[in-house]
Amino acid sequence: MNSLGQILVLIHRFIQLIAKGMCSLAAYFGGPAETQPPIKDLTLLHNATTLALKIRNKQLSSEEVVRSYIERIKEIQPVLNCVVEERFEEALKEAKICDEILRSPTAPSVQVLAKEKPFFGVPFTTKDCIAVANMKQTAGLVLRKDFVVDKDAEAIRLMKAAGAIPLALTNISELAMWWESSNRLYGTTKNPYNTRHIVGGSSGGEGCIQAAAGSPLGIGSDIGGSIRMPCFFNGIFGHKPSKGIVSNDGQYPSAQSEDQDRLLAIGPMCRYAQDLKPVLKILANNNAEKLNLDDEVDISKIKFYYMEDDGGQYFTSPVDQEIKIAMRKVLLHFEKAHKVKATKIHIRKFKKSIGLWLANMTCKEKKDFSYELANRNGRINIWWEFIKFWMFLSNHTLIAILTAIFERFSIKSGSEQHIKLMQQSRDLYQEIKDILGEDGVFLYPTHPTAAPLHYEPYVKPFNFSYTAIINVLGLPATACPLGLNKQGLPIGIQVVGGLYQDRLTLAVAEEIEKGFGGWVPPPIVA
Repeated sequence: MNSLGQILVLIHRFIQLIAKGMCSLAAYFGGPAETQPPIKDLTLLHNATTLALKIRNKQLSSEEVVRSYIERIKEIQPVLNCVVEERFEEALKEAKICDEILRSPTAPSVQVLAKEKPFFGVPFTTKDCIAVANMKQTAGLVLRKDFVVDKDAEAIRLMKAAGAIPLALTNISELAMWWESSNRLYGTTKNPYNTRHIVGGSSGGEGCIQAAAGSPLGIGSDIGGSIRMPCFFNGIFGHKPSKGIVSNDGQYPSAQSEDQDRLLAIGPMCRYAQDLKPVLKILANNNAEKLNLDDEVDISKIKFYYMEDDGGQYFTSPVDQEIKIAMRKVLLHFEKAHKVKATKIHIRKFKKSIGLWLANMTCKEKKDFSYELANRNGRINIWWEFIKFWMFLSNHTLIAILTAIFERFSIKSGSEQHIKLMQQSRDLYQEIKDILGEDGVFLYPTHPTAAPLHYEPYVKPFNFSYTAIINVLGLPATACPLGLNKQGLPIGIQVVGGLYQDRLTLAVAEEIEKGFGGWVPPPIVA
């Protein structure tokens, strides 16, 4: 790093330090962190796969399960603000129908249900940008506050076909383009481990509700880390599938280019690693055969590679020492338990993660973020909206306006810089492909720090680069929790595989859960 770079890094870290102090002061004067009710209903502690099994075997009724989760949501919502719309009455009616079918003399056999409707009678939640028929799809945009969809997104249709019951929609960032879940329609979602901290974004409400045991299973989407960051900040598991495996149909905003569509992926979010594979199999539908998910994985035959940081990007935070130590413990576990020694690698292009992601996100000027903020009806006047914000008159969050402004001066589609970065993206993909092959996984931080305080991301805007670069590559990545840090906040890592080698990252996630305990219930006292 040259002297100018060192100066920039020092200035940036000084700004971060000052901002964190101000956020801490604001949190202090805002009162103590709120507490959430304890988990008393043991039904809430089963994984989704076990719930489905118990419902099929009539050990639990679907109605009982749905009621348990409805009551839990009612307990946590006033504290965490993770749900934006519910369909409790409809879900109970659908649960009763499931129970009636099971009591019927012509009920399908347990084996048939397990094969054809593996989540029969199990409730699930999803974020407010994935369409659920007859519910709102606002994407956190005030202009869409009354917009109701009449058709399920393909991922939701597949989950329903598998017998699952939609229960509620969860909060996101405005237009799913920021890593704190807050918008002018529904407000800010709070972290169940400490309500002074963020839940991540854009699937932050989903990460929150899963961690707080308000849902047994969630569906999120990820264009730059929107599944993995909320999973990391909330201490749960999540999987971003290989590019093109799961249909993106029914999301809003939808991708504006082929490059954006390649970045975007829908995947599962849940407390237990065991649920990831069966949900992915459902979501992948006809593409599931590409993943060979039923093939047995021998951990001892996997080649492990790792990096502890991004190599030193100028405007990202250094990786917390506790996260590095947690990763080393994982590496030691696999070495002792499976006799596999990981190889430390250094990929220079990771220092360009943000630039590469921005290049891949670039679209034609007339369809930029100011176009999205206008609900695809013209474009907002970003400078006027910026002034209106400070007059408390804007319908947009400050970060959404700043994003539109930043984009106006960022990489232009078709420019020499854009073409160069796109080529570097392809070169990086080839480099990673050569390293991982079909039997390798790559361990990498999901994020450089545990969940920041509310508003702190404003001075750490590029910390999402750790997840974003994996979207550029189109590779599968599984977020794995590794307990809590000294402040009681979740930490973890992501496990990345070669294209279509999702089964390897899922198998490693299950092994990490066995070795390190997985999800830790949030404390009931601050």
